[in-house]
Amino acid sequence: MHAYRFAAPLVVLGLAVGARAADFPKGLPKDLWEILVPEDNPVTPDKVELGRKLYYDKRLSADGTVACATCHDPAKGFSDGKKVSEGIGGKKGARNAPTVLNAIFYEFQFWDGRAGSLEEQAKGPMTNPVEMGMASHDDVVKAVRAVPEYSAAFKAQFGREATIDDIVAAIATFERTVVTGNSRFDRFIAGDKSALSESAQRGWELWNGKARCNTCHPFGGATPNFSDNKFHNIGVAAKGRDFGALARQAAHENDPQKLAFHADFSELGRYVTTKQPKDIGAFKTTGLRDVALSAPYMHDGSEATLLDVVKFYDKGGEPNPYLDGGVVPLKLTDQEMKDLVAFMESLTGEGDGAATRAALLDPAKK
Repeated sequence: MHAYRFAAPLVVLGLAVGARAADFPKGLPKDLWEILVPEDNPVTPDKVELGRKLYYDKRLSADGTVACATCHDPAKGFSDGKKVSEGIGGKKGARNAPTVLNAIFYEFQFWDGRAGSLEEQAKGPMTNPVEMGMASHDDVVKAVRAVPEYSAAFKAQFGREATIDDIVAAIATFERTVVTGNSRFDRFIAGDKSALSESAQRGWELWNGKARCNTCHPFGGATPNFSDNKFHNIGVAAKGRDFGALARQAAHENDPQKLAFHADFSELGRYVTTKQPKDIGAFKTTGLRDVALSAPYMHDGSEATLLDVVKFYDKGGEPNPYLDGGVVPLKLTDQEMKDLVAFMESLTGEGDGAATRAALLDPAKK
């Protein structure tokens, strides 16, 4: 785990080099962002730009067809619009691509939390045979060193030729600027009561009341991304599986990534990392900013629309022996479900907080 700094330079953030505090997207706490920047990997403009180029570079994959942005596309809320992601050769994984937006605010990365930092997360897909497919991290390094532009940039940033740790440090630095805010909801909270429709306002009341959404998706200074940063079994992974038998089979496998990409074992969720019974079928509470852009939903992409998601929760999830005790039937009316959707649609960032602002896009496509 990284040590965290208490005063990181507020630069770039998808806005402009030397961004002022006033430029930070409305609704996001600048002080929390600063705390979450690792002390050993500070954010600087040049490192962000280097990381952005690497993020969009398909040469980091075995056949030159897949980049980080392939599965985490700004136009799709930094997801890919598919039920499960596709890597080199059209190979399919077992899980839906989580958004990169506001990933800095997660305590753990991946649906099962098997990575403790953005740097650690970035390493995984590069050598996964179903994703970017490189044979080793050494091959990734060779590919990067073969590009003269990168060679000069790494020497300038890190004082040496690229290493795998430097490569993922640069990518993670860019990803820490992939934040979204200034949504209609943020302007409403800031005092503009006309920013939300009446339906969305009713949805916000339901969120914190009858619908109980804020139990796992709270909003506050420490939770600006609408996530409790915990793992819950809400029944998505059930679907008739014998969790007990799967857990016993997986108990002695020490490679969480191998289990995460197995069609059956991946459904064990957080258990593949912790091997704790309480984590069977539990997945990370995803953040909800720009959620309207990243359909389909849930860790397996099984819910096509936000209304489908609300209906899933309304029925009390899917019964299984490990179902979270907080998941119960809600008895929402049709209008209440529509109001909740209207509220979630109000969480899309706009202007300097939009996911598609120029500073977050592929620098090769100007």
